[in-house]
Amino acid sequence: MPSNTKAPRASTRRTAATPPRGGALEDQQLLGFYRQMVLIRRFEERAARAYTEAKVGGYCHLNLGEEATVAGLMSAVQPDDYVFTNYREHGYAIARGIAPARVMAELYGRSDGVSRGWGGSMHMFDIASRFMGGYGIVGGQVPLATGAALAIDYRNGSEAVVCLMGDGTTNIGAFHESLNIAALWGLPIVYAVVNNGLGMGTTVEQSSAEPELHKRAASYRMASARVDGNDPVAVHAAAQVALASARKGKPYLLETVSGRLKGHSVVDPARYRSREEAEALKASDPVAAYAARLHEQGSLTDELIAQIDADAVGTVAAAVEFADASPFPDVSTLFDYTYATPVPNDSRRLPGDALFPASPRPAADAHAEVSA
Repeated sequence: MPSNTKAPRASTRRTAATPPRGGALEDQQLLGFYRQMVLIRRFEERAARAYTEAKVGGYCHLNLGEEATVAGLMSAVQPDDYVFTNYREHGYAIARGIAPARVMAELYGRSDGVSRGWGGSMHMFDIASRFMGGYGIVGGQVPLATGAALAIDYRNGSEAVVCLMGDGTTNIGAFHESLNIAALWGLPIVYAVVNNGLGMGTTVEQSSAEPELHKRAASYRMASARVDGNDPVAVHAAAQVALASARKGKPYLLETVSGRLKGHSVVDPARYRSREEAEALKASDPVAAYAARLHEQGSLTDELIAQIDADAVGTVAAAVEFADASPFPDVSTLFDYTYATPVPNDSRRLPGDALFPASPRPAADAHAEVSA
């Protein structure tokens, strides 16, 4: 059993609104953020189109407007760290190193997808990149990520866990239970809340008595910070601080404030927003804002902007071609990966199959005798 006798960590608590920044980044890393953001933007735009073409089924939630947060967070995560996400996961999967073609094939429900076509938009999983899945249930990933951090602590590992969630997740019981146990046991985990201001169509101010969500960490004497989620450099620096803390057995709550450019999902027209709100979001587009920033400081030219965009469009087009060419999974594989190892009484019954073998029918003469 894990020990719960670790010394209290009140003296290490950090609640400043802005975390300290790291050293200056090289131009190539700054450009790397931009390339990543543009690729995610073009991928998500194409995914939305594929949904209207009925190539993508089920639910589909996009990272449009969240690109800076994705690039900044994932650039700070080490290859052996574990990443858990919610259902808004495509960009995180790509930034984690999963090929866009495999992500698109998964959206298409094809067997060459990252989850063999059975996961779809919300349930991607790749053990090679330690991308431990998207979860359709709000907050479903939080206890599991906490458990992964417990396993790391139990075997004295050096890895850390990053658990991503939306702002609405901070109102469920499992969020508070997980933070409490992580603080008690000193688990190596960063809880990253992407606050886009809306839990589906309800504003954070209407649903949370404390709308500055990072402050909730104070209840558990946990370090925390709030950062501009539209700035990949700021998010990268904040994530480095958070992960360094987690690796020392001091869990961390990081809130990134990042607007959602579209509705909750691709079928949500976002009519709960006023025209002024929609225009303000468009004006603060993180991809355009970051491009302008790099252009102003001389790291990005008009020609390079065009080249990066063309590269991203080409990568996405190739991903669509790959997905279209991939076969659908065979029905016989429906129950594959249900369990990590074989278990007794594992049912492989398909819908419509009889639960029990059919009883033998009476012979024709016996039926006639009974009728007589």
